[in-house]
Amino acid sequence: MGASILTARNLSKVVPSAEGELTILHELSLELNKGDSLAIVGSSGSGKSTLLGLLAGLDLPSSGEVTLAGQALSTLDEDQRARIRAEHVGFVFQSFQLLDSLNALENVMLPLELDGRQDARERAKHLLERVGLGQRLTHSPRQLSGGEQQRVAIARAFAAEPDVLFADEPTGNLDSHTGERISDLLFELNKESGTTLVLVTHDERLAHRCRRLIRLEAGLMVAPLEP
Repeated sequence: MGASILTARNLSKVVPSAEGELTILHELSLELNKGDSLAIVGSSGSGKSTLLGLLAGLDLPSSGEVTLAGQALSTLDEDQRARIRAEHVGFVFQSFQLLDSLNALENVMLPLELDGRQDARERAKHLLERVGLGQRLTHSPRQLSGGEQQRVAIARAFAAEPDVLFADEPTGNLDSHTGERISDLLFELNKESGTTLVLVTHDERLAHRCRRLIRLEAGLMVAPLEP
């Protein structure tokens, strides 16, 4: 698997509430190597999305530390964390997060162009062909089905060759058949690229396709499952 790419040490998140302090995540630790796949499961309100946000550097913990690609995220300012994400991280969301003003090709090209890649168009086209959308390059998101939009989002996520891919309920807005096809595609591309996959899902079948699984209840890890 190679060296560690993502670690969390004694991670906690506490927020104020009307009843006092609310602990969303409590003393959680994990370590992922290059090429690992991890599913985070649990009921609504268990802390899954909070954990994903902390691991990705979208939020900072109340205590503990996340180290991503060798960088301790709490030592960085917001701009520096954004740069780490741009260089090392990809995202796939339940709601696709495509720009309606851009066509499929342009949506995938955008992060590559922002990174100054000279091969942005060529790579974006290659990835869209890889996900089965070679005939839909100039279609806007509104002209694509939900499954097609998620395939564009997956192509965009893999475009910059991320070290870690965070997927938050990637099949949540899709019917079961389309969701299964999207899951197959996600794991195929993950295997081909050697990316570390961190997956938040309510779908137990999807979760058990990952090499590792953790279950959260009220912010506590109650079932860490190793290979």
